[in-house]
Amino acid sequence: MEVRINKEVRNYQESLFFGLSLRQFLFALLAVAVAVGVYFGLRPVLGNGEIGWVCILAAFPFALGGFFQYNGMNLEQFLLAFFRSEFLTPKRLVFKSENMYAKLMAYSSVKEALNLD
Repeated sequence: MEVRINKEVRNYQESLFFGLSLRQFLFALLAVAVAVGVYFGLRPVLGNGEIGWVCILAAFPFALGGFFQYNGMNLEQFLLAFFRSEFLTPKRLVFKSENMYAKLMAYSSVKEALNLD
């Protein structure tokens, strides 16, 4: 009998329902609920083919929320980090060099000894 152990213990995810974690399962239920709501809401307006595509497009963001992982961040943490980096921090970085040797020499008596004018 062989027991599989993750090389990185922090990557362990407990599966609760159908091999999904609780977060994934709840977001999948939410995606199904949105798809069903959109289907019954738009059934009088659109045909069957169009409703299917609209249901998929409406449910996709909710399904993505449960399964998205990027650098150990879930979707909410990633969107917050993206918003901070793109909108709250300045894009233009200005580099100004500073010659510390020249500043030190300006206030040093070595300058007069070497006659470096």
